[in-house]
Amino acid sequence: MHMLSLACAARERAYAPYSGFRVGACLRASDGQYYLGCNIENAAYSVANCAERTALFTAVYQGARSFDALAVACSGERPAYPCGVCRQALSEFCDPQMPVAVCGAAGEAELTTLGALLPHAFGGRNLT
Repeated sequence: MHMLSLACAARERAYAPYSGFRVGACLRASDGQYYLGCNIENAAYSVANCAERTALFTAVYQGARSFDALAVACSGERPAYPCGVCRQALSEFCDPQMPVAVCGAAGEAELTTLGALLPHAFGGRNLT
């Protein structure tokens, strides 16, 4: 899958001096544009940013508001799925049926959907 290859390339740009756990993400906008992100750690762990949110925030900054696929590649042997914070952030802009592909360093890929990762997501409809 092309997007997983892009996510693997983004993983190489990760700044992970504390955990050594490198993650890259590739988020595809509905217009076909790809947005890449990597995880960025900090000595104060709570200010670190995940690869998925780096890609999402870059895309939103550049004007994208609708996305149709996400690929995530991590340096661990097994695939790692987006964390809860990333799932919630993605749910603001992505359909629950959006495919999410993940792979680890061993190359084994898994496919799911955002809705399967975050059922009953909190959203704007909950505020009315």
